[in-house]
Amino acid sequence: MYAVRHRVVLLFAYACLVGMLTSPVHAQVKGRGADPGTKTPEPSAAPRQEAITVNAKSAVLMEGASGQVLFAQNKDERIAPASFAKILTLYIVYDMLRSGKVKLTDEVYISKKAWETGGSKMYVEVGTKVPLEELIKGIAIVSGNDACVAVAEHISGSTEAFVKLMNNTAQKLGMTNSHFDNPDGLPSPQQYTTAYDMAILARSYTNEFPEALQIHSTLEYTYAGIRQDNRNTLLRKDPSVDGLKTGFIAESGYHLLGTAKRDERRLIAVVMGAKNRAIRAEEALKLLNYGYRNFAFVSLFTKGQVLYDLPVWKGQSNDLHIVPDEDGMIVVPAEAKNKLEYEKIVPAYVVAPIEKNQEIGKYVVKMGANVIRSIPLVAETEVPKAGFLKLIWHSIIFFLGRVRILTYVLLGIVIVVLVVLTLNFLTRTRRKKVRIRY
Repeated sequence: MYAVRHRVVLLFAYACLVGMLTSPVHAQVKGRGADPGTKTPEPSAAPRQEAITVNAKSAVLMEGASGQVLFAQNKDERIAPASFAKILTLYIVYDMLRSGKVKLTDEVYISKKAWETGGSKMYVEVGTKVPLEELIKGIAIVSGNDACVAVAEHISGSTEAFVKLMNNTAQKLGMTNSHFDNPDGLPSPQQYTTAYDMAILARSYTNEFPEALQIHSTLEYTYAGIRQDNRNTLLRKDPSVDGLKTGFIAESGYHLLGTAKRDERRLIAVVMGAKNRAIRAEEALKLLNYGYRNFAFVSLFTKGQVLYDLPVWKGQSNDLHIVPDEDGMIVVPAEAKNKLEYEKIVPAYVVAPIEKNQEIGKYVVKMGANVIRSIPLVAETEVPKAGFLKLIWHSIIFFLGRVRILTYVLLGIVIVVLVVLTLNFLTRTRRKKVRIRY
């Protein structure tokens, strides 16, 4: 009986020792692979950044992955959007497709209101039904105002209800300096946007629905026997350009929102209020070339890539993968590429429960005192609370860990007790064997 009690006490002491050594009190933040914060970008031999102005009322050049603004000219000046409004209409259409509320095969009824809409047309016939897929092409390629009205009525029942959806969506996307009054961009005194807001919309649109660019980059479209060219002339001037939209009304002038991808790096150029078609195309291409020529693109990591492991208190899992919530693309003037500094801001441990995608810390990129970008670091998976016994054990260790000296005193006592019990047990076992022998 005594030997059994001895074994139980011995096993308990071993368990205490193992538990203390493996508990989060003694755990450190573990790296996983190379820490991006230790990377030093290679020096660049690119020339110094050139000065640039745009021959238009306003303009913005934005990097597609990060949303960094590389150039701005009157970026917050309110201007009538003209057909730029159609990008928001298409964003909503693709969002509805993603949620399953509509399908590409939907037969969309063409009302008299849609048929009578003026301006650029797809030339749908009143009373007919047209697949939603064709209407998307009619909007993206030939800027059909009639197709916009038909789509708006199909999704929301009326253009008025659809306009409310447009404005709600614009606010959610961060287009705080915009207001829309119709789905097609025809003149209205209540309708306005800015070059910066349109860059925000274009970034969300191209990142969330990259498949749409296959349509926007189509050079011509034929419907009902009528062939029309894509009005975005940049598509024919530069093979890296794959979108996005043009626009014109007399009140605002000529607009062009161009996007290009070179070496997997996307730029978005917005030109608003140019004097004619040729100038808007010329200035948009100038912006794109300026961006690719004068800026360095530093890729630190991809969205969802595991960067760190953190120990977890009171959780069903003992560690948690920490991942970036965004792609780690940084864009800086080419000559400043080797001046970047990186800082990770993460806790030493986390306490369960933890939700998936819960923000845990930040990855900060600096150049001197200036913060270039702050990227959220989030939990890769959910970590529920641990069971009762583990919860109690971690609570005790967590409390003792607050006063570190007590932890080490307790550890020392456990080790001494463990040694004494082990020696005592071995001695008694040896004596018992001797008695049995005689």
